[in-house]
Amino acid sequence: MKAKVTVTLKHGVLDPQGKAIEGALKSFGLEGIASVRQGKVFDIEVETADKSRAEALLKQACEKLLANTVVENYKVEVVG
Repeated sequence: MKAKVTVTLKHGVLDPQGKAIEGALKSFGLEGIASVRQGKVFDIEVETADKSRAEALLKQACEKLLANTVVENYKVEVVG
């Protein structure tokens, strides 16, 4: 089963990399960019056909390693 895990900083947490990207985009003359927040995406294959089992396993992976839950949120999407 394939899944996508998206990890982003929580609102209110400073994002210096996002600010740097925002500044770079504006320096290229791209108008209309209000703000940028960066994150990370993991494409993961899970060896199960049970969607709820896959979600539970991936949530454990996020809690233990993939996300720093003090400052980051995560979203698990099992796509089949």
